[in-house]
Amino acid sequence: MAMNRRREQGVALPVMLIMLVVMLVSSIYLLKSSNSSTIGAANMAYDDSLAKAADLGLQAGFDYLQARSKVSKAQMTISEPGKGYLSSYDTSQQVTDPTFWQSAVTIPAGPAVPFQIQYVIHRACLLPNLAYNEGTNVCMQTSSNPLQNGSPVPIGASWGVNNSVYTTAPQVHYIITARIFGPRGGNVVSQMVVLIDA
Repeated sequence: MAMNRRREQGVALPVMLIMLVVMLVSSIYLLKSSNSSTIGAANMAYDDSLAKAADLGLQAGFDYLQARSKVSKAQMTISEPGKGYLSSYDTSQQVTDPTFWQSAVTIPAGPAVPFQIQYVIHRACLLPNLAYNEGTNVCMQTSSNPLQNGSPVPIGASWGVNNSVYTTAPQVHYIITARIFGPRGGNVVSQMVVLIDA
């Protein structure tokens, strides 16, 4: 009695190979996406640490302004480039211009902050070495908080920028700019505006 033997087709092998290829491609994609997420999170943490370190430059500039204004408000009109202080602000310069940083103070790297930090302070005035209200000098000014004096300010009396009517002596704006050079080309620039009574 002759039996008809069916020829084996061998379908399982190509199906398994296709499934292996799909699994391999999926695992490569998952590995790549998890790597990019890890690198992105690491970069964000790195940028955050650089921004916090740049705050040291802002603090040093603030300490300088505070100490100098306590000695004499009149001295605030005089530039002191060696200490990173300029009594005018050239608005045509950007923080990317090398001339913006010519008078900057450099805080060297140390054990607390392993990066070099620079800061520069600009008084927000058009002309250097003049009082805020002297001659044709124009400075960015803000009225002091009227609630500190206990008397409310009439509407429109002194809230406008460059308004000549103030409840007390106006506050002049000082801009502290700090930058840090981190490894791997990471650079951070931070700014802070300080208001000091004229």
